[in-house]
Order: sequence, then C-alpha cells, then structure tokens
Amino acid sequence: MFEGLRPRHCRAELRDDGIAVITLDRADKPVNALAQALIDEIGQLVERMAIEPPKGLVFMSAKDGGFSPGADIGEFEGFFAQGTIADAISNGHRVFDAIARLRCPTVAAIHGHCFGGGMELSLACDYRVAADTPDTRLGLPEVKLGIHPGWGGLARLPHLVGAPEAMRMMLAGGSLSASRARAIGLVDGVVPREDLMAKATDLVRTRPARPFRQRLTAWATNTWPARVALAPTLRKTVQRKAPRKHYPAPYAMIDVWRKHGGSVAKALRPEIRSVVRLAGTPTAHNLVRVYFLQEGLKARGAGTGHGIHHVHVIGAGVMGGDIAAWAAMQGFNVTLQDQNAQAVQAALARAGTLFEKRLKTADRIEAARRRLAGDPEGARVGEADLVIEAIVEKVEVKRALFADIEPKMKPDALLATNTSSIVLEDLREGLARPQNFIGLHYFNPVPMLPLVEVVHHDQASGESLRRGLAFVRGHDKLPLAAASAPGFLVNRILFPYLLEAFRLREEGVPLRAIDEAAVRFGMPMGPVELADQVGLDVCAHVGAVIAPKLGVELPGGVEALIAAGKRGRKDGEGFYTYPEGKAVKPPLPENYVPPVDLEDRLILPLLNEAVACLHEGIVASADELDAGVIFGTGFAPFRGGPIQHIRAVGKDEVIKRLTELAKRHGPRFAPRPGWSELAS
Repeated sequence: MFEGLRPRHCRAELRDDGIAVITLDRADKPVNALAQALIDEIGQLVERMAIEPPKGLVFMSAKDGGFSPGADIGEFEGFFAQGTIADAISNGHRVFDAIARLRCPTVAAIHGHCFGGGMELSLACDYRVAADTPDTRLGLPEVKLGIHPGWGGLARLPHLVGAPEAMRMMLAGGSLSASRARAIGLVDGVVPREDLMAKATDLVRTRPARPFRQRLTAWATNTWPARVALAPTLRKTVQRKAPRKHYPAPYAMIDVWRKHGGSVAKALRPEIRSVVRLAGTPTAHNLVRVYFLQEGLKARGAGTGHGIHHVHVIGAGVMGGDIAAWAAMQGFNVTLQDQNAQAVQAALARAGTLFEKRLKTADRIEAARRRLAGDPEGARVGEADLVIEAIVEKVEVKRALFADIEPKMKPDALLATNTSSIVLEDLREGLARPQNFIGLHYFNPVPMLPLVEVVHHDQASGESLRRGLAFVRGHDKLPLAAASAPGFLVNRILFPYLLEAFRLREEGVPLRAIDEAAVRFGMPMGPVELADQVGLDVCAHVGAVIAPKLGVELPGGVEALIAAGKRGRKDGEGFYTYPEGKAVKPPLPENYVPPVDLEDRLILPLLNEAVACLHEGIVASADELDAGVIFGTGFAPFRGGPIQHIRAVGKDEVIKRLTELAKRHGPRFAPRPGWSELAS
C-alpha cells in the first residue's frame, strides 16, 4: 500500500490484521509540531488509503512527550511574513478533510500533550482514545495566540461534544485531562498507555455508535435557534475578561459558529477566512511574540541538571509556605523551618489544600504530602542542596540567619534569598561562600504567578546562576536572570506605576477611575487593587528601598492606612474593602470626567523605568525585559511587553508625551537614561 513513499517525519505500516498505522515522529524536533512537511507526508499516505482503504487507520506518536503540541508556530510566522498563511491553513484543511472522508474507521491514539493542530487532526478521525496518565492533556489553545482553531477544530468540535462544552473549551484555551475529555465525549476511551493500540484496534473492529444523549446534545445545541440564543451569552462571558478591542479572536470564533455552525461542511471555509484575518492583527503578532518570549525563558533553565533534590525553606509565612508546597508538589523533597511551630503546621495544612486542588488523585496527593515535612528547629538544613530564606525583609535579621545556617550547610549547597527588593550585596556580607549565594524572588500568590527572578551579583559564580535557573525551570516556573539592584526588574518597574496611582488618589482622582484607566489599557487589574492584593505594608517596604534610587518619596496616605491596620486584602481593608475577599469599589461620582492624561500618567512612568532598567543591564535584552514584565505583572499581553509597546507607539512619541507630563506635573516624568540607545 505504501510502496514508493519514504516519509521522513512519520512511519506507516499495514498490519497483518489489515489495520494501517501512521506513527508521527518528526525527524528534526523532540515533539511532533505540525510543520507543513509533516502534514504533506500525512496527506500522501492518506491519498493512498483513499484509493485502497485498509480495514482501519490508527494515528499514534513515537514521541515520549505526547501526540502533538500543534502547529509549528515559528513556521507559521514565516508564512505570514511571506504572505502565504492562507495557503498553509488551507493545506491543513485539505489533509484533515481527506482523513475525515476515508472509507474506513479512523482512530487517534493519544498520550501526553494533544493541542491545537494535533487536537484537530484527532477531531478529523472517527474516534479518539487517550492514555490514563497525569500528563495526558487535550486542548485547543489557539485563542492564546490571537487566533482560533483553523484546521477544522471550530467546525468539528461543537458537533462532537455539543456547542456549550466546545465553546467553553475553545474560548478559554485551556486543556482537559483524559478523564474529563471522556466525560464530555471528546474521547471514546481512557486506558493505560500500554493498552492504547489494543483499544484503538478494538474501536476499528466494533465501530461503536456515539451515545444517544451525546448525539442529541450535539444536534440540538448547533441548530440555528440555539446558536442565536447562546452567542450573546458567550460574548458577555468573554467581555468580562477580554475586550473585543484588545482580543478579537474569541468574538470572531463566536461569530463564525453563530453564522455557519449548522454543519461541519458549512463552517469549514468561513473558519479559514476568519483565521487568516486574525493572523494579520497586531494582537496575534504580539501574542505569538509572548509565546516565544515564554519559550525563551524556559530555554534559560534548560540544559544540564541542577543537582537539587532536597530543598530547605526557612520561613513558614504565606510566601515561604507556598514556596515549600510548590516545590514538594513538583517532586522535590522539602523541609520547612520556622521558629513558630504553629506557623509550620498552618503552612502544611495550606499545602494539603493545594495538593488536593491540583493533583486530584489520592496517590499523587499522598506522595506530595510525604515529600513535605515540617522542621521547626532546622535540624535537616545540612541535608539540603538548596536553602531558601523567606523571612522578614530586614537586612540585619537575614544576615544573622545566614551566619547561623551557612556553617551547617553542605559546601556545594546553594543559599537563596526570596527578598523582593534588598540588593544582594547588602545581604552577602559575612558569608564564607558568597559564590553560592543567589536570589530566588517568587511572586505572590506562588501557585498562580509563573515567574521567578533569579538574582545574581558580582561574586556569585556562573555555576550558581545556572543551577538556580535550572531549578526554577525544574519545578515548572519561568526563570528570569536579573542583576542585583533595588527592586530587581519587576518591582523596580512597577514602583513608578503604583506611586503615580497613589499620587492621583491624593489629588482627588477616584480610586475606581484610576483602576479603570489601567484596565482599559489592558492591565489585568488596576494599580490600586494591585497594591491591596500585594499588601500596602509590602508596597511601603519595597518603596523605601527603591525610592532613594529614583529620588522620590512614598505618599503619606499609604503609611496612614498601614498605621490604621488597613494593609489591603489580607486585612479585609486597604484602599478598598474586602468583605468577602473581593474588592468593593465605590461608584464614580455622577457625570465624573477623568483627567485626559490619566492613562499616560499611569503607564508612561512604567515604560520610562523599563527603558532605564534595560540601560542599566538589569536583564540581558529587551526580549527578557518584556517577558519578565508580562509574566511578573500581567502587563497587557496583547501589547507584547513594555519595549514592544514603545516601538509600536514610536519612541519619539513616547518621549514627547513624557516631556509634556514633566512640564505639567513635575520632573519625575522626565525621560530616564537609555532612550537614545533604544532601537526604534
């Protein structure tokens, strides 16, 4: 059947039982990213089977990591630059449609990751079977790249699992476990990985019909009345998190389904046209940029091992306890020390809650619990390969702790501080092995925020920095190498933004107006609510470290709130009140008109400080700066990062607006050093 074909990126065989197997195994990548060369090879094999159908066809993967992560994003960027993006999308449609039309049962045998184009390949098959393993995840995350499924996924998924489940899955861009995928009818079986082929061939032989309830739901929710009724609800849901002006893809997805979702055949061509339009938007380009920025951070932590097996965390407060819990959840043996034994017990209880929420199964939860042990007296510090200090932000207290524990540590163990702002040069004084001392600055809440700043100083060894980066990546965080300086990168850049919000409050601008201006720009929350979330006491402490460098003072209103016991969300009150953990924001005065320069006053100081940080070499490149600010602060991803946003607006225009603000409001807005060096 396959005589004369010599595919490079997949293997094809016809078994003795008449079932054909195509094994995806891209030659030049560790994963089966769906480059056009791989898709073309699949197309050639399917053409043969269309002429001489086997008894069935099974797709599987030879890669340990999974079935397929989706399209080759780098290749697609090239297609867009060449103006051939429509051809590439149409080619994928052609091949997947050919799979769907084969006159034999087709099955995708899935293990590990199955995302994007890989998921769409499986949707072109009659059946899907998934491995019952924790790493098996299925999803259509294209919306996170500023587009929507474009190889038949938008057309096919609603007619498989019903429109509500399908749209929820595609609009969120998340992923499902194998068991959840089975529950909604996305896969037809969940079995141990070693039984995938047996289950796939069983599906070929038996050709089971879909459950009647699933077929009825799929039909009923894709009728014209259902689409007209559901589309407005979907738009309202999306609007709460992603305004159409900034994120057009989810709205385009809803529109294609509403207008053309009555059948798979009717939706295929409109799906292509919609994706091609979206691929040309600034949002798509910037979100693809963010994807590559993330991959770049991951690469900084790749390579040879970190040699860290046992982590000892000192400080069982919220930050230290969450660091310990996260490391244990990711497979490290962890001991947690604090002079307050009750704090250790409370941290262990919080860790148990996290394990139950994230790990799901009893055996995985129990394994994580066994890896995390309380050690109030620090008896096991000498066993650790990495000691992380997460105590009070006072130089003298940290130095005293280091003097006590360093002699007890293994000679090659890393000592790390989780300080959020203190320069490491002030903390390393008195250390016998400063070359082993680095910063690991996590962000709160640890389970939610992906970035960790790996802070280095001029006496830290390159090996210590490398091990720190590798450790961060090794427990599923994004490592950013940052030079020791007040506030490092993220807090340094955030400080002028928060400071200006505090000044605007003192000038009488309503808090809600301040936050709404930032959210309209694209920030995940406004600076006032962010300050409450971080804690006003933490903001004041970080500000006290950074302010002298910038030659500014923290407004007194913040200190007054702290003195009154109103430190933010953790106290139930700060700038806002939090009766049930959610901010209650006073309404704006009737007919209130905000200052015309409100957005500029908030955002331009942040951009100004980003340029100064790049000039000072806090991070190695503009790309790393943009990545750090996006993943550390949530800076509007669709804008691609502060430096990318400056380039989009035009650096001369930003300088002009800063200069105008400086004339109106004071020298704090004057362009900082570094603008002349910034590439346009």
